[in-house]
Amino acid sequence: MSGSKPFKIVVVGGGIAGLAAAIGLRGPNRQIVVLERSAEHREIGAAISLQPNASKIVEKWGISSILEKKGATVDRGFRIYSPDGILRTTVPFSKDMFGADRMLYHRVDLLEGLKEAATSLDVPGLPVEIQLSSYAVSCACETGTVTLKDGSTVQGDLVVAADGIHSLLRQDVIGHDQQPVPTRLSAYRIIMPSELIEDIPETVKIINPQDPWTTMIFGHDRRIIMGPCRDGQMFSLVCLVPDEKMNEVSATDSWTSSGSKEHLLESFSDFPIWIKDKLKAAPSLGLWQLRDIDPLKTWHKGRCILIGDAAHAMLPLQGQGASQSMEDAEALQAMFSDVDGCPSKEEIENRLQEVFECRYERVSLIQKFSRQQAKPASNVEGNRITMDATEFMEYNCRYEGAKAWQAQQCGK
Repeated sequence: MSGSKPFKIVVVGGGIAGLAAAIGLRGPNRQIVVLERSAEHREIGAAISLQPNASKIVEKWGISSILEKKGATVDRGFRIYSPDGILRTTVPFSKDMFGADRMLYHRVDLLEGLKEAATSLDVPGLPVEIQLSSYAVSCACETGTVTLKDGSTVQGDLVVAADGIHSLLRQDVIGHDQQPVPTRLSAYRIIMPSELIEDIPETVKIINPQDPWTTMIFGHDRRIIMGPCRDGQMFSLVCLVPDEKMNEVSATDSWTSSGSKEHLLESFSDFPIWIKDKLKAAPSLGLWQLRDIDPLKTWHKGRCILIGDAAHAMLPLQGQGASQSMEDAEALQAMFSDVDGCPSKEEIENRLQEVFECRYERVSLIQKFSRQQAKPASNVEGNRITMDATEFMEYNCRYEGAKAWQAQQCGK
């Protein structure tokens, strides 16, 4: 490989996975462009977490302070309640347990923080270019040529396809169409100012909306997961309902479609008033029919690799979706860390195979466990994962990066 010719990297998708990959791949003599389909690069409102396995990556990259400025909240753990308001279980988190904190973000804030880090002059490597209104529709994987909706093309030595669960580039990589599959579970997503909940007497007797804990309520085949973000200023709720218990159907398969508060309350009609009053206070809500994809046989072809939801979309039951995208980005960084200049096509293919090999087993297991958690125990299919929730949390959160994983697998 030549040390003078720049290494051109094209990242398709300006979401969490794409921006994380751009940050991880920054380096001297590397030209990185992120192709973002929207005109404004704006995100919808929702809460999201980075688990300790991902927070370690943020710290390793030296961008913690950038994200903290955006209103990151340190989560102190899980509190699990019965619907009648009785605390059943407390699972504390601490940095000492897993080597990093579990962090809660408003999705908009996390995206803005990653965008700032990607384009910053203070992060090692050359700043990333974000190209808006660049809707990628296909990729010639062997040449690294990305075609946009307007017919123009962008060529890269490496193409990172981070274009989400409805990826258009997935078919180019795997050779056939593989669409997301419904999971028989839907989610209402709510985010509102914490002060709206502070005015509900029955609710604040049980939950302080600014207390940095994630609260879970299980009952009647439904569950609610909620907690603060943006330094406690905002409060997020995700209300999960089996499709057969829903009183409405999402108008689209997008997670940005609107939901009906009337139908939400109907679906949770047998929950107590302290929960229903909180749902009534929601100024608006989204409805998302949860989908994921079956594990792919490969993530890469030629110069192109799939990452994030494009490669392994998963249910949110483990809270690992964004964190696994960060792990993908760290794996790309690790496998290309010693590249000086522009590698050959053969070298790129070999390194992408290394990324795939050190990521596939772990991600596929987390995908499967997330699916398993979505089903009542009586409905779980064969080949069940036997780790309990505590063991799986250890498995999730103690991850130390691609090279450490690679060394561990070689030592088995």
